[in-house]
Amino acid sequence: MLQNHTNLVTITDRAIEKVKEFTSAENKQNAGLRVYVSGGGCSGLTYGMSLESNIGEDDLSFEASPGLNIIIDPTSAKYLKGSSVDYVESIEESGFKINNPNVTSTCGCGHSFKA
Repeated sequence: MLQNHTNLVTITDRAIEKVKEFTSAENKQNAGLRVYVSGGGCSGLTYGMSLESNIGEDDLSFEASPGLNIIIDPTSAKYLKGSSVDYVESIEESGFKINNPNVTSTCGCGHSFKA
């Protein structure tokens, strides 16, 4: 069942702009941004993102900005609640970054976490 969970995850304007660039470049204008957590990495969990048009019956979804839906599966929602998605671009790094208040520890590479 599609539900409204606008307070689950926030996304910055810069990240929204970047997602819209990717959807346009990949000709996926109707796709939403799926944000998820999966097992793996040296700390046990890793983040993932993909552009998807399919929203599962149990998925949580909300409109982050006109024309951009965020999609999160129920299991990932437990780990992502209160998180924010940003896009950073600097000399040291560029890409999407998830700031998650539920993280209890991270690995040295910064790509996996424990909650």
